[in-house]
Amino acid sequence: MHQRGFQRPVLVGGAAAEFYTVSALTTGDFDLCVIREDALAEEMARSGFVRPSGPGAMLKGWVHPELRLGFEVVAEVPMDGNVDAAHICLVQPESESGRFRIISVEDLIADRMGQYASGAAPDRIGQARILLALHPDMDCDYLERRIREESGGEYGIEDISG
Repeated sequence: MHQRGFQRPVLVGGAAAEFYTVSALTTGDFDLCVIREDALAEEMARSGFVRPSGPGAMLKGWVHPELRLGFEVVAEVPMDGNVDAAHICLVQPESESGRFRIISVEDLIADRMGQYASGAAPDRIGQARILLALHPDMDCDYLERRIREESGGEYGIEDISG
């Protein structure tokens, strides 16, 4: 997409957690935020991905029939636009020529804490703790602010540290 002049999608969710934990946390699919879903659909088709169909099939996103990898667009922008754009990271994989964008580890922790605070995902506090432990050099002021925003002021760094 970048070579065609479009903004790169942003990797979010479980796949971002898997990346930042070097697979200590695992996921079954890749969640993306992208403004131009039509351009992404063209690139996915060009790369051999298909939209699943039929009874029992996940009807959102794309799956690669041979690689068994699934991608889904979850939003146009990460976390309803509450992410500071300067905190979205551009990653250059060692073994690949392409780059990809990924939500910051701080915003990912805040997302995990927002899900935990909602009561819908009690395991997310454990994920937040793992991410924090693996990335002690993060921007703690930004992290504190983002956790407070995502959890409605209910939680902060002290709830996941130590």
